[in-house]
Amino acid sequence: MPEHDEKRWTCEEFEKALPDLFERAEGGKLSADPRFAAILRDCPQAAELVRDLEYIAETARMLLEPEGEGPSSDLWGKIEREITSKDSIQ
Repeated sequence: MPEHDEKRWTCEEFEKALPDLFERAEGGKLSADPRFAAILRDCPQAAELVRDLEYIAETARMLLEPEGEGPSSDLWGKIEREITSKDSIQ
């Protein structure tokens, strides 16, 4: 199998190496690595697989690391007090 820095991959070699390549890819973006531009251009099936894997990885990352802060820790207490106070008024 060619070294990762070389650009003489066959489509089959590249696809077999994808798990290792993704593990080492910075930010999980293999498609952004210029070392693989030629193989991704020449092997549409490999390029599609890389796009799919990057999409899956990004979606999983968003599910595990939601953006922004969540509700404050006392939010549910405030909601409960508000509901209770409205119930006592009625």
